[in-house]
Amino acid sequence: MKTPTMRLDRLLANLGYGSRREVGYMVAGGLVVLDGKRLKDPAQRLSLDADLPARMNVGAAPIDPPPPLTLLMHKPLGVVCSHREPGRSIYELLPERWRRRDPVLSTIGRLDAETSGLLLITDDGALLHRVISPRSHVKKRYLATLARPLTGQEAAVFAAGDLILEGDTDPLAPAVLEPLSPTTAWLTITEGRYHQVRRMFAAVGNHVEALHRDRIGGLDLPDELAPGDYRIARAPELAGIFLATQ
Repeated sequence: MKTPTMRLDRLLANLGYGSRREVGYMVAGGLVVLDGKRLKDPAQRLSLDADLPARMNVGAAPIDPPPPLTLLMHKPLGVVCSHREPGRSIYELLPERWRRRDPVLSTIGRLDAETSGLLLITDDGALLHRVISPRSHVKKRYLATLARPLTGQEAAVFAAGDLILEGDTDPLAPAVLEPLSPTTAWLTITEGRYHQVRRMFAAVGNHVEALHRDRIGGLDLPDELAPGDYRIARAPELAGIFLATQ
């Protein structure tokens, strides 16, 4: 497959470094370096090779990764996954420049403000839609801490595939409950309905006091990521998402 190319000024503008005019000033000022040489022409076409960030600097710092870019984040409590919801956003945890990228970075599904854990952020539309598509059956595992002890009936109710949540008309797909203690359990689902896990436990007369997602498909939250930390996902990790489907 032929490696795509792009004009230098368009590339840096799309990565959020500024307008094309501002990028032109950066180039004229000798701030853009490729393979140790200062670039002089904003219209120069560059090959978007995978090693470009290792070869190119902007202002003495490596260039941001070009698309497609997917991040693994350990979402902390108290932040939302939307640009529009009130409150602090997960995008505020990223470099300010990254909020101007084109294509934009978006979360693959959402975690509410009071849910922590593994979150994927990407500008790869095909990956996003593949992960969230019901046809993919991508499993998501949550650790739920409950207000009241489990009764022992919940696993059968969730696995039956006929539970209809309040306000919905279609039953949920079967889900797997694995109790860990009277008030903690793993719950693995394959859908992503609004506040689904909390509503499932509410449907069986319980309340979720704390919720944490540790796995998407075959991808686990990396141990080295503290709450609020993120890093670029590796290709084998993204492929692993789809290894644990039904």
